[in-house]
Amino acid sequence: MRVVSLIPSTTELLFQLGAGDCLVGITDWCIHPSEKVAAIEKVGGTKNPNVARIIELAPDWVFVNEEENRLEDSQALEAAGLRLHHSFPKTVEASIEMIRSVGDAVGAQGKAQACADQAAQEWDRVRRLAQQERPVRYAYLIWRKPWMAAGGDTYLTDLLGGVGGINVMADEEERYPAFELDALVEAQPEVVLLCSEPFPFQAKHVEELRSFQGLEPLSYFLADGEALTWHGSRTLPGIGYAWELLQGVRSPRG
Repeated sequence: MRVVSLIPSTTELLFQLGAGDCLVGITDWCIHPSEKVAAIEKVGGTKNPNVARIIELAPDWVFVNEEENRLEDSQALEAAGLRLHHSFPKTVEASIEMIRSVGDAVGAQGKAQACADQAAQEWDRVRRLAQQERPVRYAYLIWRKPWMAAGGDTYLTDLLGGVGGINVMADEEERYPAFELDALVEAQPEVVLLCSEPFPFQAKHVEELRSFQGLEPLSYFLADGEALTWHGSRTLPGIGYAWELLQGVRSPRG
């Protein structure tokens, strides 16, 4: 079987399912597992893949995501007769189901089922634990200049919601709204989470936010963006990470 993956998290998932040897093309952003992806042909970015080259590779499957990849590229690949596996999980449960679907596509049903079952069990466990804890109001920042956050109807919001998080930006019209800092003050989060990707927030950005009147008393955490947003490959570890992250807000150490 020949496979092209235009989704970094799915590329990683395919290796986890034992199907990495099927990959004949991946994006420039497919970086895990690093020792394996280095030898695979790169076919461009998630937003600007080399459609002509993908067609030449004659894959049996092209894995695409409706958020990561452009509709026009998917349409061009389908028009060329290629078979596409579409995904767009906005919840943890949808991500778990996607693991099974990917496994079905590449003949790795056994490993996919085991992986999905383990994630489902962990999801049930932490949600039960979260029911005994107080909720945490948070904002999850994904970009600077302009400031942007994760809104509602996103995988991240469902993941953090399951462990007791309340996204103060969830009611915004955009899934990833831009905002001014005074709007963040008005939203009254308890904690501001700053992601490691797509924008690589650092400690200096925490100080920048603390310098804005009204934001200085808040808690700030630098968060692992891959753990919280790479559905499929990071769903299982991401569940535990999300739980520990909010527990750190509830009971800060030191």
